[in-house]
Amino acid sequence: MSTTRRLNRIFRPDGRSLIVAFDHGMIDGPAKGMEQPGLTLQKIVAGGADAILTTFGMATRFAAEIARLGLILRLDGGGTKLGKMDGPGAQFYTIADALRLGADAVAVSAFPGSPKEEATLETLARVIGEAHTWGLPVMAEMVPGGFDSGPEFRGADSIAIAARVAAELGADWVKIPYAAGFEQVTRSCYVPAVVLGGAKKGSERIMLQTVSDALQAGAMGVAIGRNIFQADDPTAMTAAVAALLHKNASVDEAAAMLSNG
Repeated sequence: MSTTRRLNRIFRPDGRSLIVAFDHGMIDGPAKGMEQPGLTLQKIVAGGADAILTTFGMATRFAAEIARLGLILRLDGGGTKLGKMDGPGAQFYTIADALRLGADAVAVSAFPGSPKEEATLETLARVIGEAHTWGLPVMAEMVPGGFDSGPEFRGADSIAIAARVAAELGADWVKIPYAAGFEQVTRSCYVPAVVLGGAKKGSERIMLQTVSDALQAGAMGVAIGRNIFQADDPTAMTAAVAALLHKNASVDEAAAMLSNG
């Protein structure tokens, strides 16, 4: 199967994708909203998600629940809540593992500007080379400075550098933070950019507004986890985000789809 055919399992004909990040269990264990994964996954599918970013265990045990979604397998990890939480430390799974599970793409994180810059970029480059040998796309999750980096790493300038580095290494698309002036990122990154959701926002409307702003600035989708699976109604939240992406709904229209308005 070609890279193009697999990408079409993740991105719709409009070029956009609603990816639900469901790989948090590798760090947080049974996080809120993930205690009974099968039920939550059914709600996400019902809401109209396009793809899921998840772990080897989830992809194995809940294959039936996610069969309708594009599957992006997380290959790396290395920090749990019980440890130092300093980010990815190793590549746990191989391209052969991903192909055996029927994955449509794989994901690897890299931390430009952090002490782990060289090691994580080396892992990303190696995975891209191996994956493309088999026609398997790669999503590069680029986090400037690392997960706990300061504001100097979270502006559009730093994000634009991180995104472009991923493109230069051969990533098929990038998952990156959103910041004001995001147009600078999408203008200079020649592969699709999707914005990550991050920690759960205090207001669901704020999250929807951020998604809308990112799309207006040229983002080609989102990779949102906690703001969807920890929502009061994950199905409605998924549908609201999907409406922003694929129906060009306004923030007001998307917010009205939520049970609490």
